Amino acid sequence: MNKFSDRLRDLRIEKRLSQDDLAREVGLSQGAIALWENNQRIPKLDAVILLAKYFDVSLDYIAGMED
Repeated sequence: MNKFSDRLRDLRIEKRLSQDDLAREVGLSQGAIALWENNQRIPKLDAVILLAKYFDVSLDYIAGMED
């Protein structure tokens, strides 16, 4: 289980966004988001920071280090 992939998926669904929608909103590719959500790739820190800012959550939260 990868908490980052779970948190990313949960945050995206909570905002009622498709992977495509999220990709457009933050300037990333849909393919990258899919790989992260399926725990097939690990994002670089700058992407994690971008996503945390977009969802207005801490880095610890999105990384699964806190609830």
